[in-house]
Amino acid sequence: MHIANGHYTGALRTHSTHLASGAQLHTDAPKDNHGMGEAFSPTDLCAVSLGSCLVTVMGIHARAKGTDLDGMSWTVSKVMAANPRRIEKIRIEISWPTAGQQDPKLLEELKEIALNCPVAKSLSASLEQEIIFNW
Repeated sequence: MHIANGHYTGALRTHSTHLASGAQLHTDAPKDNHGMGEAFSPTDLCAVSLGSCLVTVMGIHARAKGTDLDGMSWTVSKVMAANPRRIEKIRIEISWPTAGQQDPKLLEELKEIALNCPVAKSLSASLEQEIIFNW
């Protein structure tokens, strides 16, 4: 099933269109790899996808339990390695100001679901995933 169309636009940049919604996405090579660093790099998108996936599957579970993840936020960091150039580590720190008001059992369920999200399970086992839950 096709999900997007993409085009190389020159100068190490790409443009993609999500077929179902028409949403647009641009990438640029990072400054440390011959680009201008003026947009997400492909490896940035990989790291950000992990964060988005973690929170999305937690949101699905929370909704089913009658809870909303309002106020949840996260930061994403990545460490690159060389020879071959690849993502060595992704670190995601999730914060939820109202977590203290939630059932501890739900919080444990959310952690387990997040750590087993589709993106996490699709990445290489050699890529370190450090997920920190601030609650």
